[in-house]
This record gives sequence, C-alpha cells and structure tokens, in this order.
Amino acid sequence: MRGVPKVELHLHLEGAAPPGFVRSLAAEKRVDLSGIFDESGSYAYDGFVDFLRVYEAATSVIETPEDYGRLVRTVLEELAYHGVVYAETFVSPDFCGGGDLAAWREYLASMQEAAAAAEATDGIVLRGVVTPIRHFGPERAKAPALCAAETAGDWIVGFGMGGNEAVGNPGDFAWAFDCAREAGLRLTCHAGEWGGPDSVRGAVDDLRVERIGHGVRAIEDLALVGDLAERGIVLEVCPGSNIALGLYPDWAAHPIERLRSRGVKVTVSTDDPPFFHTTMTREFERLADTFGWDTDDFAALNRLAAEAAFCDAETRKTILKKLEAADV
Repeated sequence: MRGVPKVELHLHLEGAAPPGFVRSLAAEKRVDLSGIFDESGSYAYDGFVDFLRVYEAATSVIETPEDYGRLVRTVLEELAYHGVVYAETFVSPDFCGGGDLAAWREYLASMQEAAAAAEATDGIVLRGVVTPIRHFGPERAKAPALCAAETAGDWIVGFGMGGNEAVGNPGDFAWAFDCAREAGLRLTCHAGEWGGPDSVRGAVDDLRVERIGHGVRAIEDLALVGDLAERGIVLEVCPGSNIALGLYPDWAAHPIERLRSRGVKVTVSTDDPPFFHTTMTREFERLADTFGWDTDDFAALNRLAAEAAFCDAETRKTILKKLEAADV
C-alpha cells in the first residue's frame, strides 16, 4: 500500500509534527516537554481532553516562520514516503503571527518556500487551508478570515474551521466564512466528530461548505446521510483518528463503509498522524483488511479526493494524471 499514490485532504500541520521534531525544537529552545512523551518517545495522552493538552504543549515550541518552514519540510518528507502526491493542510494565522496580516505573510512565505522545495525534490504538492479556532469565538475568527482573503491564491486555496465543536453554533461564524467565500476560497468545516448530526447540518446549511471535516456522526441521522449524498457534500474522514480518540471502539465499528454504501462521497486522511500512530499507508491497509476494499476501491477513493481538492484546475489535472498512471 505504501507505493499507491494517495491524496490527503485533512491534515493539521502542527498535528503532523513528529515527536522527534518537537523534542529537537524543545531542546534548542531549552523548553522541558518531557511530560508529553511516553518511554518510547511517542506522544502520551489519556483521552480527548488530555490529547488537547499534549497537542498544545507540543505545538508551543513551533513558533517562528523558520520553525514552520522546517516543519513543512519534515512533514512532506514523511507524506511523500507514504505515497502522498497531493495534500492540503490546515494552517492558522492565530498560531502564525497572532492574526496579524504582516506577520502571517512572513509565516506563509516560509511555508510556501519549503513546500516548493519538497515539490521539486519529491514531486509532492501541498496547499493550505486557513482555519480559525472555533473555541476562540466568532469575533476572533474574523482576523484569520481577513488573512486568508488577503493571501488567497495558488497556495492558500481554502478556508475552514477547527477546534471544539461544543462552542457556539456554525452560523455564529458566518461572517468569517462569507469573507473567505467572497475572496474566492473554497470552504470546509470540522463537524460531526464530537458534535452530532446537527453540527453537520449546521455547517452545510449555515456556512454553505462543500466539504466536512470528519462528518462521520451523520450516520446517526439517515435523512441527513441522504441529503449529503444528494448534495454531493464530501466528507474528509479520518478513521484512525476517530478510533484512537475513542469515538468508535474499533475499525469494524467505524461508519465509513456504511456512509459510502449510501452514496456519500468519502475521502480518507490522517488528521494528526503521529498522535494517532497512523499514516496514509496504515489507513489504506486497515480499510482493506476490515472492509475488503481492493485496488479499484482505492483508485476511486483517490480520484474522488482529487476532484474534491481545492486546488486550481491545472494542478488537479496533474494529480489525476499521476493517479491514472498508477492504475495502468
């Protein structure tokens, strides 16, 4: 499975930082992060709330534009090793300059430079999706939206929202999403992970997104499932993440196959891979083992992901050619 070309649409940049990368930065900055690793050197947490604590501690040492450039290079090397030919990553001006546009441009330039170098070396293409943090509130979401609108283009291709789904309603963030939409950015939103089916419906109806991050709890409302299928809303499903955080007890219980069989457009991603001990290779292997997905299933999955990507038409054409060449 490692050699199969893959398209990944749901990846948090900071969440993709390998533990070794974070430990190295912490040592350089003389920051003690020993409490967030286990004896093997992996991230250690107990449940979702503790995961957030460890995540925030790990990302606290990724501070400067140079840090983010190094992170992009490290992450893309790992993704390319696992056959990823195109990826979209969530990036937040809240973490990259505190929402200040001038500072955001510096971070963005460093990330773009690193992405271009990886593309030249390994052929992997990366694009950015700007995300405000939901639990920071609707007012704080405006600055990232403006940063996204001002830097929309070939590299910043989308706008979404991450964070705690229990805070507020999707419609509270309509201003930020309208701002991004008017700038020509494509829209996604985390929903239907820790929030139930209503969170998915709210994101679709109130924010008018075309993709949903996770969205798996839509399965609890079959009328909603039918609506998603009819409207062609794409779900960015991250099975390994859902299982690692206890949303589902095991792969057999995960609803990705049930959603797919009912006509919902599903894609597969890793979310925060080192935290969940996963890779795109592992996700594909477990889907094959659990649901019997074969070569044709994975080819269709990748084509769907490429069609759902927020990149420009020429980039999409290039990615599809890579996928088609692997199918021959």
